[in-house]
Amino acid sequence: MDRLADRNAASSSQGRLYPQVEPFDQRLIARDNGHHIHVEQCGNPEGRPVIVLHGGPGGGTSPVMRRFFDPAHWRVVLFDQRGCGRSRPQASVVANTTAHLISDIDAIRQALALPPAVLFGGSWGATLALAYAQARPEAVSALVLRGVFLGRQSELDWFYGGGAGRFWPDLWERFVAPIPPEERGDLIAAYHRRLFCGDEATETRHAIPWLAWENALAGLDTPTTSHIPPAYARAFARLENHYFAHQCFLAPEQLLRDRHRIEHLPAAIVQGRYDMVCPPQSAWELARGWPGAELRMVPASGHALTEPRIAAELVRVMDAMAAAG
Repeated sequence: MDRLADRNAASSSQGRLYPQVEPFDQRLIARDNGHHIHVEQCGNPEGRPVIVLHGGPGGGTSPVMRRFFDPAHWRVVLFDQRGCGRSRPQASVVANTTAHLISDIDAIRQALALPPAVLFGGSWGATLALAYAQARPEAVSALVLRGVFLGRQSELDWFYGGGAGRFWPDLWERFVAPIPPEERGDLIAAYHRRLFCGDEATETRHAIPWLAWENALAGLDTPTTSHIPPAYARAFARLENHYFAHQCFLAPEQLLRDRHRIEHLPAAIVQGRYDMVCPPQSAWELARGWPGAELRMVPASGHALTEPRIAAELVRVMDAMAAAG
């Protein structure tokens, strides 16, 4: 989950977003099945590495994501996951699973000769960060997670089964409207049939309400209506639905079950108290009993990366980590 939001900026006296920086390196890394992964680096080439994992699945990186890190200290690595952003082919679900993304991170680390890195991810990015850290704990030095999503059926049921709709009944009605009443018992499956029907116009027509539902709930102050570029909507919706239709290619409760593999690592978990996309329950369950984890519950905040209080807290976390060395 988690669509990119470039609108807001942290405005507290501490935790302000850093000025925009340009990448010192951009490249495409060839992978299997015709995939090419777009990777960029910014900040200090000799700095401590941090790998940024965007949300979705299906989102992509954005220049605003560079601004959470002191460029004098951090070597910031950002990449567009398979089918996303500037990676190619766009919106491809061929050979596109969580295991493939873990393999892509391995390839990026090898290509850039990275030592153990901090993983910085929110929403689906937090899911992928946990999955990667549990698979490769030796490659990770710390985790910074935001708006935790554990890829569980209960979380999908909340967002696509009517739970969140109880708080936003008007928006929920718009989301379910394109689906016949007899198919609304499983909206992920119903949308899947239409997003992968083979007719681009039909796919795009259903992608827009799929994405609009998530956008509308992302932040406490997020506008309920906004223009969504059709091509972007189709790419995002197809990729996200592909993962959700397959339970994110994770075993049930996998990320909690295997937490013991990473309990030696420090983790900062930044969670909006009123996150309607990924409610705080998952962040609380993840942090509970993890000795090195610190759960920072942010008041009056929702899900979006760039909500002012969320953004400020993330900058404070990264600055504290930099100061600690």
